[in-house]
Amino acid sequence: MPKAYSYDFRCRVVAAIELDGMPKSEASEVFNVSRNTIDQWFHLRSETGDLHPRPHNHKGYGHKVRDWEAFRAFVKAHPDKRQEELAELWPGEISDRTISRALKRVGMTRKKRPMVTESETKISALTSGSN
Repeated sequence: MPKAYSYDFRCRVVAAIELDGMPKSEASEVFNVSRNTIDQWFHLRSETGDLHPRPHNHKGYGHKVRDWEAFRAFVKAHPDKRQEELAELWPGEISDRTISRALKRVGMTRKKRPMVTESETKISALTSGSN
């Protein structure tokens, strides 16, 4: 969402229209603001009595995991469970994808043990070359 015009700028535009008698369409061109925006500012002032921009409440999504220490303890208490199983055991409704994001945030991996294919590949390459 674009940034709101400053309070000072809004006051100058409205003052030019009301005090100087400038038509809204001319003020729109002079201040490089749309006519609709100027109308909205007048409507805002009639509703609230001022030209301060309304606060934007960007809610985002509700975080299901809020207590990170409790989440770490929960995962350590169930080390053999997959993400789907952890999601079923977590108190409250939560998805396995949310469990995945939470694990990443606390620095844990979803893998239970490191992969050893690199070592096995080196060993098998050495044994096949010596025949």
